[in-house]
Amino acid sequence: MAGVKILNYELSPAPATIFGCLLPAPWMGVLTGLLLTFGPQQGLPDRFSPLTLALTHCLVLGMLAPVMIGALFQLMPVVAGQAVTGARKIAPFVAIGSALIAAGLSLGFLRASNAGFVFAGVLALLLYGAITLALLTSACEVAVVDATTRTLRWIVLALLLVVALGISLAGNFAGWWQLDVIYMLDLHVGWGLTGWIATLVVGIASTTVPMFWQTKRPSASWHRALPGVLWLPLLLAFWPALQPFALLLACLVIFLLASISFVTIWCAKRRFDPAWSLWLVCAASYMCAAVLAVFKHIGGSFFSDFILPDFILQTLPWWIGVLVLVGGAVLPVNAMLVKIIPFLVFMHLRRQTPMGQRVPTMQAVLPPQRLRWQAHSVLLAFGLLLLLPLAPGWLAVAAGIAFSLSQAYLGSLLIMCLLRYRHELTAVFLAG
Repeated sequence: MAGVKILNYELSPAPATIFGCLLPAPWMGVLTGLLLTFGPQQGLPDRFSPLTLALTHCLVLGMLAPVMIGALFQLMPVVAGQAVTGARKIAPFVAIGSALIAAGLSLGFLRASNAGFVFAGVLALLLYGAITLALLTSACEVAVVDATTRTLRWIVLALLLVVALGISLAGNFAGWWQLDVIYMLDLHVGWGLTGWIATLVVGIASTTVPMFWQTKRPSASWHRALPGVLWLPLLLAFWPALQPFALLLACLVIFLLASISFVTIWCAKRRFDPAWSLWLVCAASYMCAAVLAVFKHIGGSFFSDFILPDFILQTLPWWIGVLVLVGGAVLPVNAMLVKIIPFLVFMHLRRQTPMGQRVPTMQAVLPPQRLRWQAHSVLLAFGLLLLLPLAPGWLAVAAGIAFSLSQAYLGSLLIMCLLRYRHELTAVFLAG
């Protein structure tokens, strides 16, 4: 069993550094939902339709990337004891830069615009290049004691690889060079979904889920295995001949990790917490995605002529993508935002409030009933996205509106936290 870490809250970055990365993210989720609602629906739910590609990059770059980068800026000093050099200067550009990159790629996919790919590639090189260098400088000094610190030490390599593959593909679509698109795309998707998103979710959750939801702490074997056990299949995938084996190995690893997580979360002491269900569905989503991916690779070709209609086989990529990106990334990000933001408000107020004065609790900053409504709304949107292939025309509208409303409500809750922070801080200054 790993020992209990000492968290260095005194090393936390300034609130503006973290809030600037995290608070805009839900509003990019709103725009993503509106794009699904009003965008050109031709080809849905095919994974290579222009709208699907645009939605994917809006979600991953516009919404998820700023949250994950902001989390690294916060966790590097607090968990690993290493402040990220230049985080304060980079943070104001993370959300807006990521949104602009997503917009450029969306323009490229939806309008076949070379200029969109060029813009996105150049901006990604500048923004994520600066972020990678800043994280790399700090990561080299991280002392590894568990899965979270090992993830913090090495995750920058996954980010570097995902960005490099993405820029290479953007350059190919812009006409700068010619690459084996399918090979590069497989690596980009694999490292993006598993090497970057899933690894960071599992690595951070290894510390935060026991902390906020009072689950059993991960075992020593869990801490030793991550993130290497997730990256081994991805490394094998660089050899084309090994890619089928790498896919099966990755699905097996993900299914086992998600199964352990599901059982652990199910037994949490704080099951009454509104965000608990989001983590449970997250673990179940990874389990289902792994099973469907194996079925698509092996079972689909074997049974298609006998059991499955073509509709199911063509829909599997959409389901897998929704399960991983929404169920496995958006849901835990929503669950963490409604915990991290109130916790940061509470922590910074406690540090800035004189002894003897009352500091509002996390529950006072963000009431649980409001969190319950938000959790229900995002789960509804998740369900509608899974059902979308049954009737793409009207379900795309319904799912897009539901997703936008769920993220708008989340964004409003986070703004309320920020306003409460400013109100309490003003009261402290006036009293002083």
